[in-house]
Amino acid sequence: MRLTNGNALIGRLAKSAFDRNVPIWTSAPVNDLIVEDGAVKGALVQTEDGVTEVRTRRGVVLAAGGFPQDVLRRKELFPHAPTGQEHWSPAPPGNTGDGIRLGERVGGRAIEGLPNAAAWVPVSLVPRRDGTSGPFPHFIDRGKPGVIAVTKSGKRFTNESNSYHDFVQAMIGACGDDPEKAAWLIVDHPTIRRYGLGFVKPFPVPLTPYLQNGYLLKGRTLRELAQRAGIDPAAFEQTVETFNRDARKGEDPQFKRGSTAYNRYLGDPDQKPNPCVGPIERGPFYAVKVVPGDLGTFAGLRTDPNAQVIDESGRIIPGLYAAGNDMASIMGGNYPGGGITLGPAMTFGYIAGRHLAGVTEESTSATSRPAA
Repeated sequence: MRLTNGNALIGRLAKSAFDRNVPIWTSAPVNDLIVEDGAVKGALVQTEDGVTEVRTRRGVVLAAGGFPQDVLRRKELFPHAPTGQEHWSPAPPGNTGDGIRLGERVGGRAIEGLPNAAAWVPVSLVPRRDGTSGPFPHFIDRGKPGVIAVTKSGKRFTNESNSYHDFVQAMIGACGDDPEKAAWLIVDHPTIRRYGLGFVKPFPVPLTPYLQNGYLLKGRTLRELAQRAGIDPAAFEQTVETFNRDARKGEDPQFKRGSTAYNRYLGDPDQKPNPCVGPIERGPFYAVKVVPGDLGTFAGLRTDPNAQVIDESGRIIPGLYAAGNDMASIMGGNYPGGGITLGPAMTFGYIAGRHLAGVTEESTSATSRPAA
């Protein structure tokens, strides 16, 4: 099996565990932590054979993936999701904040007051055959020429080629007091056939299944598309007319698409003179609705530099560590670039492991020095 990206990382970590005969329990939630004399000494784990008491010599590491599927904590920390339901995460269903809650139960505290409680990404909801839907993250399609985004007002609101995190912030801001935070990605026929759009694949994959299940909306004219999507038709037609006038020259004076290396990387180098800008003029026209999602949460447990969980007063909770999205983001709720959850997860998982093993920089240096 050929693995790439995050799957390759997990595959390598799994092989390291297999090589050392490390048991891996799946579907084994932790019910509680074992605390004795003020220190975490193990955990009570629900296994197929019942509740198992796991004792540790050095400590417990919380690394359960943050809280993207915890509706109650989303309600508390996501301003765009007042009930917790107005948010759709492509994270695994099991990432329900268990690790953070376990840490809080023994005195840990989740960080508060971050400018963003998660790494945002726009997602579209793909209908499934069983009647449910799954969120599909939009990473690169927004950067292609001939794609724009509008709210139901019919107006653009940002540089569509910017970071997915920035895009969602702009979308939420543009929706104002409207309880529904959403936008529509708009393309014409040649564009969707060349690049696809969201879950819709480029030519030669047919468009019919996506049109039939309602994921993709179609209109013979811009006005017809707007009416089907619930977008202001007059404002939408004016937006596209203004955009096309400049796009035919490869320009976007309103939002400066293609003005950064990041923008251009996501574009089409064959599109001249601007890889991110092309007109929307050859019908029929299509739209896919996008809503707020995330790639991981930032508001985890407070820790010290060794990944040890600290309490409200800043004191270490002996035997308790946190890594990954169960640990508060080292970026303070900001998103400087892709991998800003994976990078710290690997780094502080490594730091926690070394600290648990009693490995220090001094001991490493001592063992690496040549003998006298």
